[in-house]
Amino acid sequence: MSGVSEAGIVGLLAGVYGIVRTAVKSRRPISAVYHDCPRLFCPHRLGRNKEGQFRVLCYQYGGESKSGLKPPGSPENWRCIALDKLRSVKLLDGAWLTAPNHSRSASCIVEADVDAEDYPERDPQQGH
Repeated sequence: MSGVSEAGIVGLLAGVYGIVRTAVKSRRPISAVYHDCPRLFCPHRLGRNKEGQFRVLCYQYGGESKSGLKPPGSPENWRCIALDKLRSVKLLDGAWLTAPNHSRSASCIVEADVDAEDYPERDPQQGH
C-alpha cells in the first residue's frame, strides 16, 4: 500500500477487524473485496494463524472467486481470509449461511478471538 503510513495501515486493519468481529458475534453477513473480487461472506471465526497474522474463517455464499464457487451449502465454499487483504468491508442485514465440515478452521486459525459458535443464534420469537 504505497503512500499509506504504518499507522494508517494499522487504522485500516482495526476498522476491518471491528466490522468482522461484529459480524461474527451477531451472525451477520458481510460484503468485501478480496483479491480484486467482490464477495459475500458469513464470517464464523476471527483470530490469528500460527504465524500470528489475522485471519477470518468465512463461508462464501456469493460474489466472485478465482477458484470458483460451488453450489450453496457446499463445504467447498469455506475460505480462510487474510484480514489485511479485505477491502470495502460492509456489514449486511441478511440470512446467516453456513455449511458442514469447516475443516479449514484448525489450520486457518490457531488462536481464536471470537467464534460464532460461542454466540447463540438470534431468535425473534424469544425477543432477541
